Amino acid sequence: MDALENLKTRRSIRYFSGKPVEDAVIDKIMDAAVYAPTGQGKQLPQIVVVRDPATQDQLRRMNAEVMGRETDPYYGAPVIVVVLAPNDGNTYVEDGVCVLTYMMLAAHEAGLGSCWVHRERQIFASPEGKALLAKWGVPDKFEGIGALALGYIDGEPPEPAPRREGYVLKV
Repeated sequence: MDALENLKTRRSIRYFSGKPVEDAVIDKIMDAAVYAPTGQGKQLPQIVVVRDPATQDQLRRMNAEVMGRETDPYYGAPVIVVVLAPNDGNTYVEDGVCVLTYMMLAAHEAGLGSCWVHRERQIFASPEGKALLAKWGVPDKFEGIGALALGYIDGEPPEPAPRREGYVLKV
């Protein structure tokens, strides 16, 4: 897929089929993620691919609690990808954002849908979130930057919203 076409046709997907995502596809997306730009090339973010149903259920519950709801913030996606970064890096948030963006574009190119999900900062600041970091071997100075709900799309992607006038200023 042409890069500009990828950028223009990628959409946030909130409905996923039950089809499992193959390891080779996940690996391709992670390969793109590790090439995302990072401040001074330090590669500070940590990417955690969560396929374990019990851990997914825990993340779903924790994220919903932050929102004060009982919905599934990850939309039933078969894969949840958490992006963390150490809070002592100058560009740790921006680095994590680049990783998430690269993963969304790689997922789209691979025929998967994705949706960026927030509230990971609150999740991993909590005692339960710190316990998950410890279980994964991630130091507790790492903060949640965001997560992706990832999987095969159930149906058709939504149409893009029209681009607003004056989005770009040329001065």
